[in-house]
Amino acid sequence: MTNQHVLEGVTVLDFTQYLAGPTSTRALAQMGATVIKVELPPVGDMSRLVPVIKDGRSAFYMQHNRGKQSLGLNVRDPRGREILRALIPKVDVLVENYSPGVIARHGLDWETVHALNPRLVMCSISGFGQQGPLSQMRGFDFVCAGYAGVLGMFGYPDRPPVSPPASVGDVATGMNAAAAIGGALYRALRTGEGQYIDTSLLDAYFNMNDAGVEMYSASGGRQLLTRSGSHHALLAPAGVFRGPGGDVVIFSISPAQWVGLCEAMGRPELAADPRFADHPSRIANLQAMVAAVEQWMEGQTSVEQVVALLQEHGVPCGPVLDMAQATEHPHVKARRMVHSLHDERLGEFKVPAPPFRFSGVPDPPALQAPVLGQHNEVILRTYLNYSPAQVRELAQAGVLLSGKV
Repeated sequence: MTNQHVLEGVTVLDFTQYLAGPTSTRALAQMGATVIKVELPPVGDMSRLVPVIKDGRSAFYMQHNRGKQSLGLNVRDPRGREILRALIPKVDVLVENYSPGVIARHGLDWETVHALNPRLVMCSISGFGQQGPLSQMRGFDFVCAGYAGVLGMFGYPDRPPVSPPASVGDVATGMNAAAAIGGALYRALRTGEGQYIDTSLLDAYFNMNDAGVEMYSASGGRQLLTRSGSHHALLAPAGVFRGPGGDVVIFSISPAQWVGLCEAMGRPELAADPRFADHPSRIANLQAMVAAVEQWMEGQTSVEQVVALLQEHGVPCGPVLDMAQATEHPHVKARRMVHSLHDERLGEFKVPAPPFRFSGVPDPPALQAPVLGQHNEVILRTYLNYSPAQVRELAQAGVLLSGKV
């Protein structure tokens, strides 16, 4: 085993805030990259203001910015812009998630940075992309989900759509960006030529349409995926069923799995019932099928018993856990899917670990998040050879920002 992480030696200039951008650069940091997070006046990344907050310290900010160095910088000051330009030749990657055009006003458009560092990989993350009729629109996660046709499929057909409780699009966009950056870095290593990457929340959400687009297109517009409540619109049984003391997800979609479900329920005759012969038949008779499954579940002692019995019969299923149950689940702990962070102000709390494991390298460490401007001096000294006196002068002039949180 080597002591080096897979991206050790890669330096990233992180010009992002909130969630999608910080997710991508956090993933790069967790793979070993050095990430310099540029934070702007007056408070740095605005996610520092997102609850839960204790003594001014945001747990949200810590989760999504752990492992990064903080450079508090006033880029409206010419000296701040000079620092940015001087850093470009020293880094391998630049990531930004401001509205299209903002980064160019700071002197960091692709043409400029590519001229300063031809090997640089630059990634722009936005709501709707850098080009197109919607590119100048402001948009957060759920807005883009609406445009992608995804939000319209959440909920019940006789009610308005339901917003997903987690920022799925932001996280997916960030991980998409990290993957694209990895590919571009490999190309730069082979060719010496950098890349500009344009990705967006709308791209991420539209790409999540695993069946809806092809169904609409291949059917000549006659078939549209729509809201179908707790059960899949096309496959059955595939959904959430009311169990004894909790809910159970069943995704029994192959013929053998349907037979296994019927046998587990002690109702093998249902497998031969013409009402339930195939997916279209089961969808047409969904209420009867759901009633049969839930009636059987009522006779069981617990969700755990239901899941164990169905798994014995080869039926894909599992409980619907709340966040506390998921975080404390033995499997989650066994796979080290949770990291514990300790902060002087917030104390100890848990965050998700990286969703990847590499062989032959150390596990990603439980990295800490920086205080605003915590690394001003070390960054300027290490990369630009600034003296302590120069750093103090810039701080006194308001070019460098720092804080206690």
